[in-house]
Amino acid sequence: MRPSIFLALATSALALGACSTDQGETASVSSVAAVKAAPDFTAAIAAPGREEGDTKLDAGRMPAEVLAFMGLETGDTALDIFAGGGYYSEIMGAAVGPTGSVVAVNPPQFVSSDAAKAKWAGVAGRQPNVSLEQSQLGDYVPTPNTYDFAMLHLIYHDLYWESEQFKVARMDPDAILARLYAGMKPGGIVAVIDHVGEAGDTREIVERTHRIDPAVAKADFIKAGFVMDAESDMFADPDDDLSKNVFDPSNRGKTARFVIRFRKPG
Repeated sequence: MRPSIFLALATSALALGACSTDQGETASVSSVAAVKAAPDFTAAIAAPGREEGDTKLDAGRMPAEVLAFMGLETGDTALDIFAGGGYYSEIMGAAVGPTGSVVAVNPPQFVSSDAAKAKWAGVAGRQPNVSLEQSQLGDYVPTPNTYDFAMLHLIYHDLYWESEQFKVARMDPDAILARLYAGMKPGGIVAVIDHVGEAGDTREIVERTHRIDPAVAKADFIKAGFVMDAESDMFADPDDDLSKNVFDPSNRGKTARFVIRFRKPG
C-alpha cells in the first residue's frame, strides 16, 4: 500500500534526487521498510544491452524525468499497458529492481513477428522481472488490488481507436479504466503521457491524428474514481500543429505531450 503521506514524501525526495530515512538504532524494522528507496533512474537507462533503437529515443522521451515525476519506486509491482517494443518495460524493470516486477501487456497481433519475439526475448533476458502478457486491450483484466504503478505511454488515445487493418476492435474506455482502477492498490499511481489533441469528437480526432484532448483523459480518469495528483509541462510546445497526425515525418517524435499523474485514493 502507498499511503498518501508516503507518496508526498517520495515525490519530494525524488525532486531532490534521493530518498532518505531515519536509520537510527531506535528505528523499528517495520518503520524503515515502510518507505521505499527512490530508484537510480540514470543507472536504469544506462543498463547494458538496451537496443540502439530504444536508446536513440531517450533524448526526446526523457524517461528519467518522467519516472521521477510520476513516482515509480524500488520494489513496485508495475504494469505497462500496450507496451509496444518494451521501451518503458525494460527501463522500469531495471528501476524497480529484483524486489519489483513489471507486467507488459500487448495485443497478440503486435508481438507475433519474429522481430517482435526477438525484441521481447532480449528484454526478458536483460530484465528477468519483466513478463509479457498478450491480450487485446479491451479484454485485459488486471489482477485486482495488485499494482503500485501503471504506465500508459502514448497509448491512451488508442482506447478510442479502431482498425480493421490492425485487428483493433472498438473499445469502451470507461470499462477499461474501471478494470484498471480495480487492479491498482490503494494509493497506486497511473502515469499517462500522450499526444495533445484538439477539442471535439474524440474518436474522429484520434482516427485522423492519433492525438487526444487532455481534458478528455482527465475527465475519463476522474469518472473512473482516480484523482489527478499532478501534471507537468515538460513536453509542452505551443507551436505544435495539433491538426497534424503524429506520424507525419515533419512532426514525428516532436509532438506536444501532456504528462499527468493519477492516483487511486487510499
